[in-house]
Amino acid sequence: MVAVLIVIVLALIFEFINGFHDTANAIATVVATKVLKPRTAILLAGITNFIGALCGTEVASTIGSGIVKSEYVNPSTLVACLLSGIIWNLLTWWKGLPSSSSHALVGGLVGATLATSGSVESVYLGGMSSGLFGKVIIPMCTSPILAYTWICD
Repeated sequence: MVAVLIVIVLALIFEFINGFHDTANAIATVVATKVLKPRTAILLAGITNFIGALCGTEVASTIGSGIVKSEYVNPSTLVACLLSGIIWNLLTWWKGLPSSSSHALVGGLVGATLATSGSVESVYLGGMSSGLFGKVIIPMCTSPILAYTWICD
């Protein structure tokens, strides 16, 4: 029971940090170019993040299934995953580096699961449309290329 409470508290801390971390990434350009004042940009980001959270669970579903084998995940794995995500988000925020909180969480989950199991077999590596490669690595690598191609077309 204590382990579950620790995981819940860490998840709430991660979400709080995710909020201000991603808000900074989202509003940096509009504030730097003086399109919006900081307060207006933060308010707009807060409202749209809240609406976005109510509109779907696709990111949570992606992270929650099909990346690691659930039999290797225990409360200690989740604590390590959340702590690594929290530390990474705080470090990149402190250094002013743009970073994805979702990718930090995936990296923490994969790393913690590998440490828990001691075997790469605990991770669904997958192919072009499934597992770690299909759900995370391929989209992460191809999306900037596709965006650049689309914008410069």
